[in-house]
Amino acid sequence: MKASLYRKLSNLAAVASVVATAFAVGSGGAPPVAASPGGCQLNSAKGQIQHVIYIQFDNTHFTRDNPNIPSDLEQMPNLLNFIEGNGVLLSNHHTPLISHTATDILTSFTGVYGDRMGVPVSNSYRYFNPDGTTNTGVSFAYWTDPIFDPTTSTPSDTNFNMITPGGHNAPAPWVPYTRAGCNVGQVATANTVLENIATDIPTVFGPHSPQADEVASNPGQAFADFVGIGVHCAQSSSLCSTANGAEPDILPDEPGGYSSYMGLFGHRYVAPQISPSGPMTDLDGNVIMDSNGHVGFPGFDGMAAKVSLSYVAAMQEHGIPITYAYISDAHDHHPTGPAFGPGQAGYVAALKAYDTAFGQFFARLAGDGLNKSNTLFVFTADEGDHFVGGAPSPAGCDGVNTPCTYSQIGEINANLAGLLATQRGNTTPFKVHSDDAPTVYITGNPARDAAVTRTLEHDMGAVTAVNPITGNTDTIAQFLADPVEMRILHMVTADPARTPTFTLFADPNYFLFAGAPNCNSPCVTENPAFAWNHGDVQSDITTTWLGMVGPGVSNLGVDSTTWSDHTDIRPTLMVLLGLNDDYSHDGRALTEDIDGWARPAATRMNGAYARLAVMYKKIDAAVGQFGLVTLMASTDGINANDSLYAQKESQLSSLNNQRDSLAAQMIALLEGAEFNGQAITQQQAQALVAQGQALLGQANALVS
Repeated sequence: MKASLYRKLSNLAAVASVVATAFAVGSGGAPPVAASPGGCQLNSAKGQIQHVIYIQFDNTHFTRDNPNIPSDLEQMPNLLNFIEGNGVLLSNHHTPLISHTATDILTSFTGVYGDRMGVPVSNSYRYFNPDGTTNTGVSFAYWTDPIFDPTTSTPSDTNFNMITPGGHNAPAPWVPYTRAGCNVGQVATANTVLENIATDIPTVFGPHSPQADEVASNPGQAFADFVGIGVHCAQSSSLCSTANGAEPDILPDEPGGYSSYMGLFGHRYVAPQISPSGPMTDLDGNVIMDSNGHVGFPGFDGMAAKVSLSYVAAMQEHGIPITYAYISDAHDHHPTGPAFGPGQAGYVAALKAYDTAFGQFFARLAGDGLNKSNTLFVFTADEGDHFVGGAPSPAGCDGVNTPCTYSQIGEINANLAGLLATQRGNTTPFKVHSDDAPTVYITGNPARDAAVTRTLEHDMGAVTAVNPITGNTDTIAQFLADPVEMRILHMVTADPARTPTFTLFADPNYFLFAGAPNCNSPCVTENPAFAWNHGDVQSDITTTWLGMVGPGVSNLGVDSTTWSDHTDIRPTLMVLLGLNDDYSHDGRALTEDIDGWARPAATRMNGAYARLAVMYKKIDAAVGQFGLVTLMASTDGINANDSLYAQKESQLSSLNNQRDSLAAQMIALLEGAEFNGQAITQQQAQALVAQGQALLGQANALVS
C-alpha cells in the first residue's frame, strides 16, 4: 500500500450481468474512440495498436496464499478470464530487489534496475550526511525532483532522486510516446505524477506560485488538486494548452533533448478535460474525493479499481490514447486498516468490488470501440507479499462460501537496536530503512570491512526473537549483503551517500526497525494493522505475474515456463509498439509470448536469440540464479571470520566484474536483434551461453 508507505516508508452469467450494468453506469455517452486521436503514431507490426492501457496493482496475487482459498485473480474472473482468454499471463514473473512498491513499479516503467534509475531501496531510504549521520529520503517524488527529505528544507544531498549511473536525471518513460505524438495519462503511477506537496509543487509550479500558496493555506485540498493525476502531452497538443492550466514538461537531462512539451499536473487540471460535463466520478457514479471530503485525487490508498479504471476510461475517451494506472491492494481496509487475512470477509468483498469494476471497465471500453483488436493491455502487480498470521477458522474455510477469521494476524515488529543491545551487548549507533529487508546505515559511514561493521554484521546475523504466533525462537537474519553483493543485486546507485553499510534480508514474518537500544518496551510485538510483508527475497514475495492482451500478443493462456522479471516489460512494449527508448534496457523482449508475425525478424532466426535471452536473465536478473547464489555466498562470507570474509568478497567482486562484462555483451546483441534487425549468430550465442554457464559454476562453487 502506498499512503501507509510513509509509515513503512463468476461465471459467464455474472460477467454478462456486470457488463450490461456497465453500459448504464459511467459511460457518459462518450463517442467511439477506437481510432488513435490526433497525431499519435505508434508503429506496431501491422499498425493495429492504437491505444495502450497499462495497469499495475499493488500486492495482488495470481497464486493462492492458502490452498483452500481462491487467489486474488481467481476472485476477479472478469480480469483473469479476459487475460487468459485473449492473451497470456506469465506466472513465472519476478521483481527486482528490494522487492517493494517504488522500486518494482519504477523498474517496470523503465526496464532498468534501481542502480540505473536511482531507486533500489524503497519506499524510503537513507543518505549519509558529511558528518556520518543519516537522513531520510522518500522514494516517491516527481521524476525531476532532487532527494525528497521531509525532515529538512536543506538536505545535504542535492542529487536527483531518479539518477543514472552518470549522475544525470533518469530518462522519463513517457518520452517515446510523446515524441510519437501521443498524449500519456498517468493515474497514481509512481514518480510520473506529483507525489507530495512539499517538493513537487515548487518543482513544477514554482515556489511562489498560486499552487504553492494553496499548499500553505489548504494543504488537504492542495494534495487532492495537484498530486496523483497527470498528463504528459505531445508537442502542440491542444489538451495541454496554457488555458487548460498546463505547465512546461521539463526534463533537463533527457537524451536527445526534450523541449516545447507541456503537461497537466493534478486532478484540478486533468478532470475538466476528461469529464467536461461535471465532476469526475468513479465507475459507480460517485464523485471522486478523499476520505476528508476534498474533491479530487483521493490518495494513493484510495485508488480502488472503480476509481483508477474510471480515470483510465475517461482519459481514453478524451484524446489520451496511452494510459498508465495504479490500483491499491485489496487486502487492507483502506484508508485506515487493519489488514485482512486470506478469505476474510472484508478481503473477499474488496476483491468482489474489483471484479465488478473490471466488468464495468471492459464493457465501457467495448462501447468506445477499444478492445483486443486495437489496444495493447498490460496488467501486472508490483510484487507478491508474505502473509503473517495464524491458521484461519473454521478449518477448511474458502472465504467465498465460508468466511475465514483469524485470532492471530499481523506482522511481527522487532526492534533491532533493542535486541542487539540485550542479546549481544552491541549498542553501535545505526539507522535503518525500516522493512522486512532493512538497509542498515552505521553512524559514521565506516568501511564495509571496518571492525565496527564486521561486529555489527555478526551480531545482527545472530539475533533471535520468540515468534508470538508460533512460539518458536527464530533467527531473524536469513541473508546478508554488503556493497559488494549489493552491486551484484543492482542495489548501488551513482550517489555514494545513499549506499547502505549493508542489507539484512530477514525472516519474512518480521518487520524490522531501529528503536531504543533496550527492550524496556517489548522489542518483539505483533502488529495487526499490517499483515503482508514484502521487500524481502523469498519466492512468495519476489514472484508475481504479468498479463498481456492485444495485437501481436500470443493467445497462450497461462505461461508458467518463461522466466521473466519487471525489466522485461518495457522492451516488450517497445517491440510491440515499434518505439524506441534512448537507452539500453536491463530486460529483454518476451518474444516467447509474441506472435511470430509481430516478432522482430532477427529474433526469430535459428533460435540463438532465445537461448541467449534465457542465459542473460540467469546471470543478470536480481533474483536470477546468479543473484541468489551469490547472495548465499555473501551471507557465508559476512558470517565468517575476517580472513574468509576477505577471500569471499574478493571472489564476489571478481565474479561481478565478469558478470557485468558478459551481460553487457549479451544485452547489446539482444537489443540489436530486437530494435536494429541484427541477427545473432549461432556461434555468438554458443560462446556467450558457455561463458554464462561457467560463471554460474564459479558462483555455485562459492557457496558453503
